[in-house]
Amino acid sequence: MDGGTPVACVASVRRTRDGKVAGAGLILGADTVLTCAHVVNDALGRGLFEAGAPGPDEIPVELRGPRGHDRYPARVAHWIAPRTRDGGVVGEGDDEWLGDLAVLRVDAPGDAVHPPARRIAMEAGQEVRTWHGSAGGATFADLTVKSADGPVGYLDGEATGMAVGPGYSGGPLWCRPDKAVVGLVVAHFMPPRDPHTGGYAAHSPQHLIRRSWGIPWQRIEAELRAAGAFETQDLAPADVDDPAHGLLMEAIDGAFPFSTGRGDIARELARACGVGDGGEVTPPTIEEFADFLLTHPRALAAFTEILRRKGVPAADRILAAGRLARGPRLLSPREYTRLHQLLRGVDKAVLGRFGEAVRAALPLAAAFPGGGSLDALLDHLEALHGDGRSDDGGPRVPALLRVIEYVSVLCPGPQRAGLRMWSDSVITRLGIPRSALAERRSDAQEWAREMRTRSARVRVLVEVRRAEPGRHRLRIWCDEGAGPRQVSTAAAVSYSASEAARELLRVLESLGPSAVHGRRPLVEVLVDRTSLNLPVDEWEGRAPDEIVPGVLGVEFPLVVHCPELLRRHERFLPDWRHRWSRLDSGATLVFSDASKDPNQIYYELMEKLDAVRVSVDVPPGLRDGIVQVCLAVGVPVVVWDRGRDEDSHVVRHMAEVATRELPDGVRSYRANTMANPLEFTGRPVLAWADADRTVPRLHLTEPQESA
Repeated sequence: MDGGTPVACVASVRRTRDGKVAGAGLILGADTVLTCAHVVNDALGRGLFEAGAPGPDEIPVELRGPRGHDRYPARVAHWIAPRTRDGGVVGEGDDEWLGDLAVLRVDAPGDAVHPPARRIAMEAGQEVRTWHGSAGGATFADLTVKSADGPVGYLDGEATGMAVGPGYSGGPLWCRPDKAVVGLVVAHFMPPRDPHTGGYAAHSPQHLIRRSWGIPWQRIEAELRAAGAFETQDLAPADVDDPAHGLLMEAIDGAFPFSTGRGDIARELARACGVGDGGEVTPPTIEEFADFLLTHPRALAAFTEILRRKGVPAADRILAAGRLARGPRLLSPREYTRLHQLLRGVDKAVLGRFGEAVRAALPLAAAFPGGGSLDALLDHLEALHGDGRSDDGGPRVPALLRVIEYVSVLCPGPQRAGLRMWSDSVITRLGIPRSALAERRSDAQEWAREMRTRSARVRVLVEVRRAEPGRHRLRIWCDEGAGPRQVSTAAAVSYSASEAARELLRVLESLGPSAVHGRRPLVEVLVDRTSLNLPVDEWEGRAPDEIVPGVLGVEFPLVVHCPELLRRHERFLPDWRHRWSRLDSGATLVFSDASKDPNQIYYELMEKLDAVRVSVDVPPGLRDGIVQVCLAVGVPVVVWDRGRDEDSHVVRHMAEVATRELPDGVRSYRANTMANPLEFTGRPVLAWADADRTVPRLHLTEPQESA
């Protein structure tokens, strides 16, 4: 590869807990590394095949380039979870799987790496070399591609030299004859184990020897493209019948009628887009120039950026023509890189509220990507149209810029100034009046003032997952108003009900009176749909030497929340936000007719989109289906009695409590149940999905260890 030895394309992905190598990665650019998702999971101390995106957690990545080798923080930009061939969860005993890719955004300077290696398709017969994640010169292993017909490539190692083993996953497969990368290492097949000793069985000529498997580059391209993670991919070939193509040709011809002028601007554009080596280029024809603008994703934005800087009047005509095309991206390469640099400097707590800012800035937008990645969300926002007309009927303010204005008001002064200066420069290039952006900025400031004056209740969020019978695994977050911060990470530890209650009480006691502001914290129990009736509110945390029982639902307002149902039916997210915004004025429904099935309930909820609260009072078999339908279509508040078949005292009593006061009303009812069980006969459950508060990305499938 240019500028260095082949090993220079290897990145080291290190564990956060001890700094040791978790695996390798392929350097795609100064700020981008491609590795396996299970390598990232290992680096963060998660189960190897955990499917949920890690979120904004930082991962140490070591790069090698002209500056030597240095370690930089990285975050997951795009996440393609490991999956079985039928789309299921990869488990212990699985030898092969699909997906398992992660694109990392690295906070590194532009000269931290050599130019990226060329990538070509994997083919049978190729002689390849790979390195351990430490990138030590002596760690190379030589292999031969035996098969690359499907989504997996099989590789056989030589009988002598280094064998592929732990720490090689995610590493590039370098084809020496072609001087190019042809794929990534994923796993290796181990010899069979002796059923009696547990160790490896004695060698037999029939045993598989030094066989590994990887992902062919052609498969990687397909996976990344489907996930919207292939930033450098070309768009579809330009259509000469596309109106945008003809208008661009006219504008280019008017601005640069002579080939010498087009050659100069083409060379500058090539440098801005990272195309070619920056040397001399043959002056393109007008048609070739228009083709490039419509086939390179950021060329149109880069071109107008150059024209604005040079004061060429044709910039407005180029922009007008470009708006007719569907492919070109909003931002130039420089703007895109600068935005990511600015966001890398934003506090983690603010990034945790990014989704909240998006919902406030774009309340009428459709569902957003659920992958948990900031990069995926930014890419989606970049493709959205504007949010309204400017004062003079000109172009609309892009949705992405409106969101950045809302994010900026959450930041301290220097970070806010940087984001606003970035927005100002993009607006200037787009030719949008400053008054239009000023209006959006004013909206964001008003939202921030409302957020500051609103008394956000302190929350303790706990994800509860079933482990072995009678025991549960917990992950706990505290949210004092700035977004959830994780305070418990021992995902492998299981608790009995009483042990879990004591752990939660310990966290609640740690908040102190200054954080609570005189109100009891809200305990939000995050569960999957099979655990909505888990009686967490009845768990007692009394230790042998304690005086009081410590019943969670008696001492604290405790609600359940099932993000899984909303995530599985994302088309109802706008309805959920709409209903929640009318919490104090929306309709309340009671479903007590046992002759109605969940489908009939669905039709009724679709007819009554102003319903914000539902009480369910039917027998358990029917009740659970109705509850799940209500939550799936975005009803934010649902009340039911987990203990009775029908005619629930809970439903009758809670009908007198205002919707916003239900968490405290349910807590009071539970206390009365303990004190006066003959009068207060119910076992209330309150599902509470607050659309204004952030919920962490959950991992509701059981983590699995590698085979």
